[in-house]
Amino acid sequence: MKPYSILIFDWDGTLMDSAAHITHCMRNAIALTGAEPRTDEEIRHVIGLGLEEAIQYLYPGKASSRIREIADEYRQEFLVRSKHGSELFGGARETLHALAQQDYLLAIATGKSRRGLDKVLEETGLATLFPITRCADETCSKPHPQMLEEILTDYDATPHDALMIGDSEYDLLMARNIGMDSLAVSYGVHGLERLLQHEPRGHVDNVARIPGWLAEQKVKK
Repeated sequence: MKPYSILIFDWDGTLMDSAAHITHCMRNAIALTGAEPRTDEEIRHVIGLGLEEAIQYLYPGKASSRIREIADEYRQEFLVRSKHGSELFGGARETLHALAQQDYLLAIATGKSRRGLDKVLEETGLATLFPITRCADETCSKPHPQMLEEILTDYDATPHDALMIGDSEYDLLMARNIGMDSLAVSYGVHGLERLLQHEPRGHVDNVARIPGWLAEQKVKK
């Protein structure tokens, strides 16, 4: 018996080591629009939110037209102009295949756009492992639970059946907002102390430790 039947993964910072690439693309987008610079730390803070929500956080009070301008430049940077992508975290591919072989149902809930997620799923060859995915431009941005609600509907499941796995406070808050357990990964964009404030069921410091952590969990009654 497994403690959950469905594992819902965040993408950036959880499966893919993409924080540096995202930060680079956002810095370039900001510079191209002439907006006031933001530090790498400020940009990392908003990774995990939907694109326009992240930019609004960086530029509170900025006109929506300027927010869209920065967002459009970021999309061009990330999807078209940038020639340097990101790599999966070491052990991520093997971990996902192992979990699938253990008959876990897998899904993704990400702040990426649909176009961005489809691009990296194709590049990594992992699309077949994730029959159900939700992106920030299809639903409300994290920490609103709409992504999780829709994934559960597609799997005909309840929050009790699933575990949200992520590296940001937005992932953990999203899970809390729907009454779902979460597992924090401490190797991504937000530090462990910050993640623990949102009461995950547990935490791991390496993606390869996820199967072992799951094996230690008791089935909920």
